[in-house]
Formats: sequence, structure tokens, C-alpha cells
Amino acid sequence: MPRLRPSPSQKTNIQQAQPQPPMAAPHQTPLLEIGDGIALLTLNCPDQLNALDYATIDSLMRLLDLIERDDAVRVVIITGAGDKAFSAGADIKGFAGSIQAGVETALRDFVQRGQAFTRRVESFSKPIIAAVNGLAYGGGCELVEACPLAIAADTALFAKPEINLGFPPPFGGTQRLPRLIGRKRALRLILTGDAITAHHAAHIGLINEAVPAAELLPRCRALAQQIIAKPAVAVSACLASVTRGLNLSIDEGLAMEASQFARAAANADVLEGVAAFIERRPAQF
Repeated sequence: MPRLRPSPSQKTNIQQAQPQPPMAAPHQTPLLEIGDGIALLTLNCPDQLNALDYATIDSLMRLLDLIERDDAVRVVIITGAGDKAFSAGADIKGFAGSIQAGVETALRDFVQRGQAFTRRVESFSKPIIAAVNGLAYGGGCELVEACPLAIAADTALFAKPEINLGFPPPFGGTQRLPRLIGRKRALRLILTGDAITAHHAAHIGLINEAVPAAELLPRCRALAQQIIAKPAVAVSACLASVTRGLNLSIDEGLAMEASQFARAAANADVLEGVAAFIERRPAQF
């Protein structure tokens, strides 16, 4: 297992530390770097535009399990290696074998795996920021949609090209994208496969902002540090309230909000936050 507290400059290649699944491709394994409360996950196959093959998805799921158990990690940043792509999406060559084996195999190996991954990202107990350093197509775009926060280089592009392969987006894109940007905007992207710029993606709410490429990771780290300065339980409660509440009625959502408030209010950070406000001093969480 990779160490959970390496120095900021140390990267852990989980290919060397984790047993490889049968379909693993050595060059596809992601990198993990931990420091200053931030876990940086890097999709590590720039020659293949950081495509999400089965082994990569499985590796990312294991890494998220490790990160979630590490109390020193407060925020996760996901990015891609190189300067061309965040992720070009699912590995279609790998998927081809599953589709040839039949619909049930394709559903099990491809769709269910991809949906489980994006659901894990969406419901993760710690904030995940997508640092979109290049094109985010197909499954790569669906990963961005699942992340609670996303910042992109102003050179990045976003697209939903699955329609050109004869199937709808299968990693949650038909459900999350309309919720993020509206039904008509989502359907235009899904039905045409057209690419949009980072600035357009920010305008319609797919990402939070577009920044110059050289500023991408520094901006993501600065945002992460802003969040790290807040109480951990409150951050987790906010994430749960918003993510779970989106799919509930307003009354159910308000009940969810109340339960998360109760969870946070039972923590000592609330007493410190209120006292600091009254005493007009910075809170010490």
C-alpha cells in the first residue's frame, strides 16, 4: 500500500503497491501525491490522453478508499498528466471486448463500473476538485460532472461524443449534466457531440472557473486551502446536504439539512466558531 503521508514532492505509483487486476495496463496506473492536507491524484497515461480503462478506474476506487481513511487529507484534486488531456474518456478499445461479449457483460464491466466510480466521486466525504488541464471528453467530462468543484485551464475543451459511437453517455452523464446546466443545454451537447471551450463551460455552470493553464494547479491548491481552513465536520456535512438533497423533494431535503446540522452541531468546532464570532477573533478549528 502506498504511504498515506509522503512528502509533498513524493509520488506513489499504485501499480507497484497494489495487486493488479487481470486487465491492468502498467502505463495506465494513476499517481498519488499527498501533502499539506491535499491528495493530488493524477491520471497517468498522457500518450493515450489519460483514457479511463478498467484498471485505471479500479485503481482510482482503491485510492479513494485509502484517502477517505486518512484524516490528514482534507481535500482531493484530480488532474491529468501532460498538457493535452484531463481525460479523453473511457478506453473504447477495452470496452469493445465487453460489447462483443454481449449486453450483460458490457453493462457489468463497463457501465456499472463507470457509474460506481462517478457515484463514489460525487458522494465522497471530502471535497474533490477537478483540475481540468486539457480536453475532458466522454467519461472524462462525466468525471468533471461528478466532482463537487472544478477549475479548468482556459485551453481545455469539453464534449459528450458518445452519440458518435451509437450509445448515450453511460457514466452518469445523462443524469448529472442536465442537473448541472439545464435540460436543453445538456441535450444539445449530448445529441451533437460538439465540443465547448472552458470559458463556455464556466458560463453554463459545468465548471466553477477557467484560468490560464499555468495558474491551474496553484488556483486549485489555493481553493483547497480555503476549504481546509474550515471545520472538517462542517465541510463534510455541507457536501452531504447538497449532494443528497439534490435528488430529494424540498421537504426531504430540509430534513437532510437538519440532520447534517445536528451532526455538525455535536462537534466542538461549533462552540469555537460561535465564541470566536462573539469575541471578534479568528476561530481556531
